[in-house]
Amino acid sequence: MANQYIDLDTLKFLLYDVQDLQTVLEQSRYQDYDQESIALFLDSVKEFSDRELFPFFREMDDQPAHFKDGEIIVHPQVNEYMKKGGEMGLVSALFDYEIGGMQLPNTVVTASAYIQETANNHMPGYLGLTLGAAELIVHFGSKEINETFVPKMLAGAWNGTMCLTEPQAGSSLSDIVTSAVPAEDGYKISGQKIFISGGDFKGVENVVHLVLARIKGAPAGTKGISLFVVPKKRPSTDGNLTSNDVTTFADFEKMGQKGYCTTHLFFGHNDDCRGWLVGEPNQGLKYMFLMMNGARIAVGRGAAAITMAAYQASLAYARERPQGRSLTNTGKKDVAQEQTLIINHPDVKRMLLLQKAVAEGSLSLVLLSSKYHDLSQTHSDPEERKRYSQLLELLTPIAKTYPSEMGLLSVSNGLQVLGGYGFCTDFILQQYYRDIRIFSIYEGTTGIQSLDLLGRKITMNNGKALQLLSAEIMKSIIEASEFEALAAYGEKLGATLKLTQDVLQFLMEFAKKGEYERFLSDATVFMEFFGNMIVGWLWLDIATTAQKALLVGETKFSSEFYHSKIHTMKFYYKYEIPKTKALAEVLMDKQALTMAEDQKVFT
Repeated sequence: MANQYIDLDTLKFLLYDVQDLQTVLEQSRYQDYDQESIALFLDSVKEFSDRELFPFFREMDDQPAHFKDGEIIVHPQVNEYMKKGGEMGLVSALFDYEIGGMQLPNTVVTASAYIQETANNHMPGYLGLTLGAAELIVHFGSKEINETFVPKMLAGAWNGTMCLTEPQAGSSLSDIVTSAVPAEDGYKISGQKIFISGGDFKGVENVVHLVLARIKGAPAGTKGISLFVVPKKRPSTDGNLTSNDVTTFADFEKMGQKGYCTTHLFFGHNDDCRGWLVGEPNQGLKYMFLMMNGARIAVGRGAAAITMAAYQASLAYARERPQGRSLTNTGKKDVAQEQTLIINHPDVKRMLLLQKAVAEGSLSLVLLSSKYHDLSQTHSDPEERKRYSQLLELLTPIAKTYPSEMGLLSVSNGLQVLGGYGFCTDFILQQYYRDIRIFSIYEGTTGIQSLDLLGRKITMNNGKALQLLSAEIMKSIIEASEFEALAAYGEKLGATLKLTQDVLQFLMEFAKKGEYERFLSDATVFMEFFGNMIVGWLWLDIATTAQKALLVGETKFSSEFYHSKIHTMKFYYKYEIPKTKALAEVLMDKQALTMAEDQKVFT
C-alpha cells in the first residue's frame, strides 16, 4: 500500500474538467500559468508528499506532540516540513510576485494542500495557518508590520496562528476578555487563549500569533474586538529576537491528529507582552473572518482528504482479502469453491461506493468553493465578482460541514470493510477514524455552521445567494437532460430543489413572526438536508462531464474511469438523495421538541 493514499487522476479530472480550472486561469492575474504548468506543480507536490509526509504519518500518531519542561515537543519532521515546504513555495504560493509569492490560483493551492493532507493530515496545518495569518497581515497590516513579519512567514521560518478561543468564552467571541492597553511600543497584551493549533513547538524560530483582544474602553460584544500581531519573540531593529512574554501552559492531548499540537497560551504573564494593532481599532472580528472563512474551507478540505485516504486504504484491503464465497443461484454457498475476495460481496461494494461518493463529492465541493473564491477576487467583470462572492458565502459553511460529518460516516464504513482488523492498530483505518473526528469541531462546530447557513447565508440580501445557487443547479439539470441516461437524475435533483423551497417556505414563517429560536431550532437538520442536495448537484455535474467524455471518445482517462463516475452518481441518487425526503419531513413537523423549557425530560 506504499504511497496509495490518493487518486490523482480523480483530482485532476475534477479540477480541470468538472470545475473547469481554465475559467480561473483566463483571469489576467494568472496569465503566466496554463494547465500543463499546473500539472507539473501538482505532480511535484505529490512527489514531495511521498517523500516528506506519508512516511511519517503513523509515526506522528505513535509519537504525539506533548508538553515537557515548558515546551511543546513535536515530531522532528515538522521542522523539516516547515523548512522544505517554505523553500518549495507552499506558503508563498498564493501571494503576489512583488512580495516573493508565486501568484497561483487559490483553487490550485487548495489542490496542492489536499494532496499533502491525504498523505499526512497531521502536518499541513502548520504551513496552512502560517499562510492564512500572512494573508491577513498582507491585507490589513501596516507596511512596517508586513516588512517585519511576512517575509519570514512565507519562507516557512516563522510559524503563524490564529488566537480566538478563551476558556470562559468558547465559540462565543463576544465574551472574550483578553485586553490590550496602549503602550509606548504598540499595546500591552494580557489574557489567555486555548485550543491554538500549531501554537508553539520546539525548533521553530518564532511564532506569529494573530490575537483578538479588547482595547481598554472598547464597546462590549463583538463590536469592541480588535486584532493584534503578537509574536512569541519580539524582533528588534538589529534583527535579534527577544522573549515577548508569551507563555505556553500546556498542550491538549487529543484522540486524533496527535502530531498536530494544540496549545494553551498565556499572553503577558509577566506584564511584558507587546502586540501591534492590525488595521483599525474594533474591526478585529471583521478582519479575522478573512482568515476564518478560508480556514473553514480548509477544514472541509482536510476532512475530504482523510476521507479519500481512508477510501484508498479500505479499497486496497478489499481487493486483497479473501473471505467467504459468492452465493450460487440456489442461494447456497458452495464450500468446494475457493474463497472470493471481499470486494465481490454486495454489502462491501455498498460501503466502498459510499466512501467513493463522499470522498469525491467532498473534493468537488471544496474545489468549487475555491474556484468561487478565485473568481470573486479576480474576475474582470465587477458584477461577476459580486455574484461569485455571494455564491462563496453560501457554500462556505457547507464546504466545511459536509466533508466533516459525512467523512466521519465514510471512514466508519471503511473501518467496517476491514471487519475486526479495522479496529486494530495494525491497520490504518482506526487512525483515520480518530483523526477525522475533530473536523466537525474545528473552526466552529457543525451547530454553529448550521446556524450560519440558515440564519445568515440563506436569508442574506433577501435570499439573493440562494437564487444564484438555484440558477446554477438548474443549469446543471438542463445540461444533464440532454443525455437520455442522465435525464431522470436531473428530474430527481429538480424535485429535491423544489422540496428545498417548500422547507424554507415553512421555516421562514417563524422568522417572519419573530420566532427566531424556532426558525433555527433544527438548523443542523437543514444543513444535512441542504448539503445532501448540493453534493447531489455536484455528482450530476461529474456524471455529465464523464458522459460527454465517453461520447466524444476522450482518452485522457480510461472508459472505465468515466463509467465509474456515472455509476457512483447513480449510487448517490439511489442511496443518499432519498434521505432528503425524510429530513424534509422532520423540518416541516410543527412539533418543537428541542425547545421544551421543562428540563425534566432529561431525568
